[in-house]
Amino acid sequence: MTATLSEPVAATDPAALSHNELVRYSRHLLLPEVGIEGQRKLKAARVLLIGAGGLGSPAALYLAAAGVGTLGIVDFDVVDVTNLQRQILHGTSDVGRSKLASAIDRLREINPHVTVEAHDERFTSANALQLVARYDLVVDGTDNFATRYLVNDACVLSGVPNVYGSIFRFDGQASVFCTDEGPCYRCLYPDPPPPGLVPSCAEGGVLGVLPGLVGTLQATEAIKLILGIGEPLIGRLALVDALGAQWRTMKVRRNPKCPACGTRELKALIDYDQFCGIAKPVVETPVPEITPRELAEKIERRDDFLLIDVREPHEAEIARIPGAELIPLATLGDAIPALPRERDIVVQCRSGARSGKAVRQLQAAGFYRVWNLAGGILRWSDDVDPSVAKY
Repeated sequence: MTATLSEPVAATDPAALSHNELVRYSRHLLLPEVGIEGQRKLKAARVLLIGAGGLGSPAALYLAAAGVGTLGIVDFDVVDVTNLQRQILHGTSDVGRSKLASAIDRLREINPHVTVEAHDERFTSANALQLVARYDLVVDGTDNFATRYLVNDACVLSGVPNVYGSIFRFDGQASVFCTDEGPCYRCLYPDPPPPGLVPSCAEGGVLGVLPGLVGTLQATEAIKLILGIGEPLIGRLALVDALGAQWRTMKVRRNPKCPACGTRELKALIDYDQFCGIAKPVVETPVPEITPRELAEKIERRDDFLLIDVREPHEAEIARIPGAELIPLATLGDAIPALPRERDIVVQCRSGARSGKAVRQLQAAGFYRVWNLAGGILRWSDDVDPSVAKY
């Protein structure tokens, strides 16, 4: 769907500034590096944001406030209460709504002169080239490696700059990739990390203000590229350490052997899940599961079983199921020799992913009476005990 937020301007030139716009952008117009001509460039610009989450929120807000004429946003998710700690496009009343609908309403309040083109779909190899080709530059607000490589390759093949950003816990980074003179994301990271090595923000956490720092830097770089001013982060990677309050940059050079921007042997988009090693096997034996209601019945009957919580100690302080024994997943191997083989074992974590891995590990060690709690403590809160906090 496409939502048009702009008010009509009585002028033949679509980049002409109305009286209201001249007043709104007056602080820009006072800058010699911007002025009326620069503001017209901003109004004529088309920017695609991939994601309306942590990084996309500040980027969208500041690009809209700056007067970027057309903002495309790709997102297919809905607002969850856990998003609100950092995704400032959305509010409490938006929980359960489409992120795109929430973003449109918020950006309308920020600047009614901006047009938002909402793409309610997943960014995939099937649609990436068509989407990217419609815009002047891309702001990458994704949160996983497969989509970052996809964004990069689509930008290289389309000749569109990629304003990159990423965050994790207290650290962030940003750069400008896929320009004529600079490197691309593959030059910095030729190969993706092994699956599961780098936890997601949902697993490892993130300081709420960190995406504000990095997303605002991405918006700054996008504006500099549109205006052709300053020194964009081309060939440089900005690193922010929020705990140490330190910023530094490192050089990133184009790799002549890079298959995307070097040898140019990459001619088409690929299967990025497979490239990152996260494609599901064709045949996989299901992990044995128990539902939260079934677990609650076992507890009520006082069945003889062991409930193992493989989350981290700080997670157990947030919420826990009574009677669970805390054995973080990283320490499970050391604990296995002492675990009772004659008893039923139920394993739980936050959502069921880590506990599923733990069940596989226990099965490999010869445990056969072991089950994964489906949906983890999040589903326990939904199905059994709403007083247990979700995080």
